[in-house]
Amino acid sequence: MDKEFWHRKWASNRIGFHMTEVNPLLLEFWSALSPQREEQVLVPLCGKSEDLVWLASKHDKVIGVELSEIAVRSFFSEHFYTPLVTQIDSFHHCYEFDELQIYQGDVFTAPLDGVELIYDRAALVSMMPSQRDAYAQRLRTLLKPGGRMLLITVDYEQTELAGPPFSVGSQQIQQLFQGMKTTLLCRKEADPEHPKIAQQKLSRFADEVWLIEA
Repeated sequence: MDKEFWHRKWASNRIGFHMTEVNPLLLEFWSALSPQREEQVLVPLCGKSEDLVWLASKHDKVIGVELSEIAVRSFFSEHFYTPLVTQIDSFHHCYEFDELQIYQGDVFTAPLDGVELIYDRAALVSMMPSQRDAYAQRLRTLLKPGGRMLLITVDYEQTELAGPPFSVGSQQIQQLFQGMKTTLLCRKEADPEHPKIAQQKLSRFADEVWLIEA
């Protein structure tokens, strides 16, 4: 993850990856985790996602991690939330409001405890290939025994387009989470009108939804 790349994205408001509504794949497949209200949810690289609000309506504690201070402050201001802000160290701040707790800082070093549930929509696919192993290991250490993760990835011919989001195929998912149970819940192939096909001329593009179980 190139930190300066993402800081520049947020500073210039070039955030085409941000969804203004709750991700429909989250709505459709979150129940596959058999989630319980008391189970804590971690959302790495959460940005200012509307998914946080939806998850907070279902769980007693939702923990986000986001590098950009602009994104974190925008999330709370756009929802008219006034968070309690605590400086953890020189590199991390914690923003808290009701069920929500967002750490502003590096997902690799944020002071996180183990959780039962992880929701990753845009984190793994934003990691450069050289960082994926370290990131997957970080998730492994944070997921409690018996924990579950809903992971959303994209699959396309990487030579046709420079990421992010980067293509992460099924074979790499198996490698990254070797020893854990990996289940492909859904693969949604893009039709010819999809922007990735129509505008960026990719030969194929698909969203994949994975259930990863510790």
